[in-house]
Amino acid sequence: MILHFYFARKFLWTLIGIATVFSVLLGLIDLVDELQDFPDLPFFDVLEIVLLNLPHANYEILPLVMILATVALFVRLARSSELVVLRASGRSALAGLAGPVAVAALVGLVGVTMFNPVVAASAKRYNDLVNGHSGLGDNVLAISSEGLWLRQGTEEGQTVIHAKSATPDLSTLFGATFTSFTPEGDPMRRLTAESAELGQGQWHLSDVKIWDLANTDNPEASARTQDRLTIRAALTRDRIIDSFGKPEYIPIWDLPAFIDQLETAGFSARRYAVWFQMELAQPLFLIALVLVGAAFTMKHARLANTGTSVLAAVMLGFTLHYIRNFAQVLGENGQIPILLAAWAPPVASLLLALGILLHMEDG
Repeated sequence: MILHFYFARKFLWTLIGIATVFSVLLGLIDLVDELQDFPDLPFFDVLEIVLLNLPHANYEILPLVMILATVALFVRLARSSELVVLRASGRSALAGLAGPVAVAALVGLVGVTMFNPVVAASAKRYNDLVNGHSGLGDNVLAISSEGLWLRQGTEEGQTVIHAKSATPDLSTLFGATFTSFTPEGDPMRRLTAESAELGQGQWHLSDVKIWDLANTDNPEASARTQDRLTIRAALTRDRIIDSFGKPEYIPIWDLPAFIDQLETAGFSARRYAVWFQMELAQPLFLIALVLVGAAFTMKHARLANTGTSVLAAVMLGFTLHYIRNFAQVLGENGQIPILLAAWAPPVASLLLALGILLHMEDG
C-alpha cells in the first residue's frame, strides 16, 4: 500500500506540474489573441475573457496532459532505477501502475462530476462576452414543449421568432412566427410562415401571412398573404447553434433533463446524447492513456531508446484521441450508434494498451 501511495503521489505532482505549465502557456497565447481581437477593450476586460476561457481550454487538453505526465513519470523512474529496485524486490513492475491508474480514474471522475459544471459555466459566459464585445447583437434562444423560441436584435428593434419544429442543423424552421417590436418595445408586425429558411443574412419565408400591428386598429382586416417573402436575419446558423447551447456549455448534471426537453419539443438531441456518454467514458479513456504511456517507458533507460519510446507513446496517445473524436463525429451524424461512438474507442484503447503492456513487460 505504501508503494502504491508513493507512485500515486509522484504521478499526481507530475500531472499538476505539466497541467500548470500548459495552463500558463495557453493563457499567454490566448491573451495575445484576445488583445489583437479587441484592441479597444480595457486590459482587465480582456483578461477576464482569457480567464473564462482557461477552464475549457485545459479541459480539452486533459488527455494530452495525462499521457505526458505518464511518460515523464516512468522515464524518471527508469532513469533513477526505481523500477529495477521494484523488480528486484520480487514484485512485478505492473504493480507500480496501480497508483497512477487510480489517480487517472480519480482525475477523470472529479473532472466529469465537479470540473465539468465549472467548464460549462465559464465557457458559456466566455461565449456571451465575446459575442457582446464583437457587436453581434442580442440573441436569445429557449426550448419549451411548444417548440423553439428565438430572439434576434438589430438597430431597428427586436424580433421574437417561434417555430414548432426545425431541421437537425437548425437552418430551416417549420410553423414559424415572427413578431417584430420597435426599439421602444411596441409591436410592429407579425408574420407566420409554413417554413423559414436561413440564408446569408436573410430569412426566406414561404406561404406567408402578414399582420400590420402598428398602423391599424384591426390587423386581421388588413392582413395579406404572400407565397414568398425575404426579411433581414441578424442570426447565422452557427450563432443559433451556439445560443442553442453547445454540449460543452451545459453541465453534465443538467444534460439528461435537457435531452428529454429537446426530444419532447421534437428536436434532435443526438449530439447532446453523444457528448453525455463521452463524458461518462472519459475516466476509462484516461486510464487507457496512462497504460499506453507506461507500456513504452517502463523499461530501463539502458535497454531502450528513450526518445523513440517517448515519441511512440505520445503519437499513439494522439492517434487514440483522434479516433475518439472521429467516432464522436460519426455518432453525432447518426452513422454509428451513440453508445458505440462513446464507449468503443475508450474500451478499444484500454484493451490495446493492456496488450502492449503485457507484451512489453512479460514478453
